[in-house]
Amino acid sequence: MHRYRHQRRCLRARIGGATHHQDLTMQLNVETLSFINGGQALVLALMLWYGTHDGSPHALNGLRLRAAALLLEAVAAFLLAGSQWVPPHVLLLVGNTCNLAGQALTVVALRMLLKRPLRWRTALLLGVAGWLGVTWLSTAHPNYLLRVMFGSIIIACNTGLNIQALWGGCRKRETRAQCLLLWTYFLSIALLIWRNGSLLILSTPPQGISTPSPVNVIYVLMLGIQPLLASVGFLLLYNEILQRELYELARIDPLTGVINRLGLLEASQVLLEQARAKQESIGVLLIDADHFKSINDRFGHDDGDRVLLELVANIRCMLRGGDMVGRVGGEEFLVLSPSVKAPDLLALAERIRSAIERTSFHIAGQAYALTVSIGAAIAEAHEPDMMAARRRADVALYDAKRAGRNCVMIAAQ
Repeated sequence: MHRYRHQRRCLRARIGGATHHQDLTMQLNVETLSFINGGQALVLALMLWYGTHDGSPHALNGLRLRAAALLLEAVAAFLLAGSQWVPPHVLLLVGNTCNLAGQALTVVALRMLLKRPLRWRTALLLGVAGWLGVTWLSTAHPNYLLRVMFGSIIIACNTGLNIQALWGGCRKRETRAQCLLLWTYFLSIALLIWRNGSLLILSTPPQGISTPSPVNVIYVLMLGIQPLLASVGFLLLYNEILQRELYELARIDPLTGVINRLGLLEASQVLLEQARAKQESIGVLLIDADHFKSINDRFGHDDGDRVLLELVANIRCMLRGGDMVGRVGGEEFLVLSPSVKAPDLLALAERIRSAIERTSFHIAGQAYALTVSIGAAIAEAHEPDMMAARRRADVALYDAKRAGRNCVMIAAQ
């Protein structure tokens, strides 16, 4: 009997020791994961800040804000990792302040990258409300469960702002980064629902984020994965923005903002394919400013450039929704007008010519009259490309020049 009792005491000691060891391991896991998360956020912040230096200002500023948000998240994670040495009120107030500020900066950073309304006032309001609520539920009325639920609502609202900015992005074939970010934020919402549901279901829920528990370990682990996925999404989005800017630079005339020769070539092929499908024709207008060289010689190229900008604005005002204008070179422009017949094309050309003739171009404080000559041609759906129609429009343009300028000529089919 004595030996049996001794064995039972030994078994209890072993079970108690194993439980104690499991608790210590669980606590170590929470702190270790937080330390890893903080180091990861710090590395990502440095990578975003120093690894990106080209592109438009809005893209770079968006990444800088995201890097600042990651630095704040790193501070909060390091505080949680050192929870044994950090006073509880410092961990709660400073850690939550960093997290809430990081979320607000991420909202603004993402919208800056996407050129969406920044909604910084909403993000700031959510941050202030979150900090006040968490502080009150930590000091004046301590309640861990309510604090987690209130904080989760604030996080969900910030995440909702990000989802709203990204919504519809996955439908565009040219972007995959928005899909990654969108699913990352859906994962964040799912994680919040799981955490709150687990705390409500548990009979003895943990009373702090650093308390050893499977819920806290899993939450901290997933909390570290989310910034990694989001930062990868930000970098991919930045790369897509750079690629899009390079694409546009190769096809947009830097002075006038209309498409250039390459853009016109690609657009004409697309329009011709659509015309073949509908068995319709495409109108081609070649527009040349009369005696434009005299403007450059008399007033200089800077004033000449301003005249070209005003000329393009006049042409655009006369076009229909599906029409497009591009700069061929110098003072020569090409208009593509789908689904038109010869009489409609001539009417459009005459409207453009008349509008420019009536416009007073102000150069160096003086009013200057400018006219254009226009050559018109029709590209039929059966033509292999637009080059033949372009040559016919060019011949018609020279006919208009020889006829005294400031007129419209259409090429014979």
